[in-house]
Amino acid sequence: MPRYHNLITLDEFTIQQLRLFPHATGELSGLLRGIGLAAKRVNLEVNKAALADILGAEGSINIQGEVVQKLDVYANNVFINVLRSGINCAGIVSEENEEMVVFDDAKSNQSKYVLLMDPIDGSGNIDINISIGSIFSVYRRVSDLGKPAKLEDFLQPGIKQVAAGYVIYGSSTILVYATRRGVNGFTLDTAIGEFYLSHPNLKMPPHGLFYSFDNRYYNQVDQKLKNYVDFCISTTANKNGPYSNRYYGCMVADIHRNLLKGGIFFYPQVTGKPNGKLRLCYECNPMAFITEVAGGNATDGKQRILDIQPEHIHQRSPLFIGSKEMMEDLQRFLPSAKVKF
Repeated sequence: MPRYHNLITLDEFTIQQLRLFPHATGELSGLLRGIGLAAKRVNLEVNKAALADILGAEGSINIQGEVVQKLDVYANNVFINVLRSGINCAGIVSEENEEMVVFDDAKSNQSKYVLLMDPIDGSGNIDINISIGSIFSVYRRVSDLGKPAKLEDFLQPGIKQVAAGYVIYGSSTILVYATRRGVNGFTLDTAIGEFYLSHPNLKMPPHGLFYSFDNRYYNQVDQKLKNYVDFCISTTANKNGPYSNRYYGCMVADIHRNLLKGGIFFYPQVTGKPNGKLRLCYECNPMAFITEVAGGNATDGKQRILDIQPEHIHQRSPLFIGSKEMMEDLQRFLPSAKVKF
């Protein structure tokens, strides 16, 4: 009998988790299954991107001032349409939309949850067949049920997340999500269209062999961070010698590797980007939540990422995130980098 016959699907897993909480309504489980459905549809197009004419730039500029790729538009529409068609989400904030998208109908207004997302992280990689991903973050609404979601529902600090996750589209497609109970990964069996539990109870190794940093910015960071980068490539970084630099231009790919094998990722403030490049609400927060639940840490260089109160939905933030012991090393070079130990 094939091994996967003994594994459980994403749907089965979310139902099992639901049974652990007698008073749970099942909304979060339903929302996660909706995200899984959207990811399957995106994966299908990713794997035939050249044939489906969704390679390359779409031609417009998004709210971030970045060139929109065709795949960004496609994935954004898929996630919005799937979740709008369900009953478990009151609205969405997306990297691709300047304003929040509120699902203002009778069923959606009763939903307890809102979702923030980056539909495609690293979409520029699709043309050269390197891994890309989707990132999502789920919050319980603070506005009144029965009414449309409000901006305040989306502007909550990361510590308030009830779930967060990502999908990596690569040699295999894997959906990883975290709740406060743990981090679990599910691999898509494309033959039958099901996500199977393949990485149960993920824990980030306390130390690793990798650092992820775009070295073209080396001369655009302060001396303390230069000293840390020099440390990473020195023979004293760990007992096995220097760290290897792995930077894919897709945060999902870098952090997924670090989650499995240990490592550190950082995108600091640099010349011309005083707040870094990454978005706090739908990139930094979900990845910080996943990493902390798995045993790692995340900071903006001054405070814990999950403690930051967002001021606007597309707010940017520096990010340092990774294995616990490697983050402790970082703090020796950046004493102000407060993390959760």
